[in-house]
Amino acid sequence: GQGLALAAAQGLRALPGMGVEGRIDGALWQLLAPSRVASLDDATRGRVAALELQGKTVVVLGQPDAAPAALLALRDQIRPEAAAALQELNQLGLQSIMLTGDNPRAAEAIAGELGMGWRAGLLPEGKVDEIAKLGLSQKVAMIGDGINDAPAMKRASIGIAMGGGTDVALETADAALTHNQLGGVAAMIRLSRAALANIHQNIALALGLKAIFLVTSLLGITGLWIAVLADTGATALVTANALRLLRKR
Repeated sequence: GQGLALAAAQGLRALPGMGVEGRIDGALWQLLAPSRVASLDDATRGRVAALELQGKTVVVLGQPDAAPAALLALRDQIRPEAAAALQELNQLGLQSIMLTGDNPRAAEAIAGELGMGWRAGLLPEGKVDEIAKLGLSQKVAMIGDGINDAPAMKRASIGIAMGGGTDVALETADAALTHNQLGGVAAMIRLSRAALANIHQNIALALGLKAIFLVTSLLGITGLWIAVLADTGATALVTANALRLLRKR
């Protein structure tokens, strides 16, 4: 928008839990979390703290072992459908917790607007530990889209990736939301529960009919041809029952 000529960066590399780095005109430049930069002076740290109190995440631009060139203050924008999606999950009896590598002040601001729990300042292994703790007493689904989320998604009972996420997250996940809409999470859970209930119904129906006609055939109440017809009918019944899932939205 300002008509600036941007230099091309080479050798771009992600630093999990820290930031990214690349070379511009042969010089190494890094975008790092403030906690990962040892060369910050007291004045800069104070500026970082002031920005974080505003609910912003600060990123430091600079070169290794040199004074920072710039501080970038970022704030995540909550998706318009996020609050509704969380409400749907609550109606399904599910609790939500946000796991983030952002600073606690920014995490509290975002989580407070959404009315959910939060854990902040987490490296990838920290997210794994949190998932492991939650998994001791309940089943846990982890939803993520980034490199830092992949280990925790693998550790969870089920990992769900956002459709627009990184390749690592998509490859690690057990399921993916192709439309990249948060409302799809609740829809996925409702459909999964309906499918599982349908499976139980079909098993009970098929085995129940077989058991009934096995007993009646042995007792001479029904003939073999009726038992065969009942078995074929059971196949039609369970198929029709399964087709009801097509009506789910």
